[in-house]
Amino acid sequence: MTDFDSDSDATRRAYLTTAAAVLGGSALSGCASDGGSTDTPGDAGGTDEPTATPTDTPTDPGTATETPVGTQSGVETPYSVSIEPVGEVTFESVPETWIANNGSWADMGIALGLDAPEGVWLTGRYHTQYYDEIPGVSVDKSDIKQLWGDSGVGKEQFYEIDADVHVADPNFLVNRGKWEQSDVDEITEEVAPFFGNSIFSRNYAWHSDYRYYTLMEGFEKLAQVFKRTDRYEAFEAVHDDFQAALAPVVPTRSERPSAAVIWGGGEQPESFYPYVFDEGTSFKHLNDLKVRDALADSDVKDFYSSRGAIDFETLLEVDPEVILLRGQEAKSRSEFEDTVLTFFENHDTASALTAVRNGDVYRAGALYQGPISNLVVTERLATALYDTDDELFDRQRVGDIVAGNV
Repeated sequence: MTDFDSDSDATRRAYLTTAAAVLGGSALSGCASDGGSTDTPGDAGGTDEPTATPTDTPTDPGTATETPVGTQSGVETPYSVSIEPVGEVTFESVPETWIANNGSWADMGIALGLDAPEGVWLTGRYHTQYYDEIPGVSVDKSDIKQLWGDSGVGKEQFYEIDADVHVADPNFLVNRGKWEQSDVDEITEEVAPFFGNSIFSRNYAWHSDYRYYTLMEGFEKLAQVFKRTDRYEAFEAVHDDFQAALAPVVPTRSERPSAAVIWGGGEQPESFYPYVFDEGTSFKHLNDLKVRDALADSDVKDFYSSRGAIDFETLLEVDPEVILLRGQEAKSRSEFEDTVLTFFENHDTASALTAVRNGDVYRAGALYQGPISNLVVTERLATALYDTDDELFDRQRVGDIVAGNV
């Protein structure tokens, strides 16, 4: 390992202290892959969510507190920002390099106009193709290091990257990544602090002792870390306008379809992991569109609680009006129809499903959503479910905010 204790590195390091104990927990089981890639349906490969082949089963957001001691390009330093479960983190300068655990936080950083993170748990789960719709915004994933492997996330990678901040929930590493609390403490002290919360889901038992954050609350916290609250506030206005544009598009409850969200990768999936909606960011687009959950009142056990898979026969018992398939975001709509939907239509059992007969089988949207990706997938699903061709958010305005024209 490289020695990072020199005076120059200590000066460059973007933190002073991390003031709060990080909650620990026991390791959980589960593994999976995402439709032809090596990543998994949850937050990291091999440990979080199901495989594409289920036989391998797997209050108030607050504000930043600042302690002005000096300035850095007009920024008062040091300054502190708090987030659960980490607590208060004090930065002596604004971070320049960073890693993100997943596409939720990575997308937030891009929305703030940051350079792409140096690494993410799984590059295959960070769907940068959404940026194709936003003028002037693009991310080259070939420069992003994948941190998660067969044995989880190795500590040596944190030393090699030497980032100024690790935008990740350390409890996830302890509970899902085979780390000990001592490993978290070591990287915090020797490299840089952790700053994050597992906002994408609210179903982990180990996540019950501290608060959750909505997508926009988490986004505001990250904006405070990077001192780019002006971009956050501009995005907040876009988000508010988007919610207002959605309101007349969403029909009354009796006219809204019931949908089953299931995970099935590849081109001919026959076994699936079921998801019951929660308030995590991975369901934000569905909750904003007020989609009814077809599995909520069924006998099907949620994946997070059961780690179990279902087949077409079980799905036929529920017979949802709409099927939303996760693990398929790498495909375009036409590619999805030519492969997965065609397979369903020609399958003896799947072809009997109401959703298949009516052609109401769609990509479910990203598991990890940030402020940009959420706009794209929500509008996409609104178009599919509610037969609207309206452009529900200003793409040029989003591009301008990313560029700093707020």
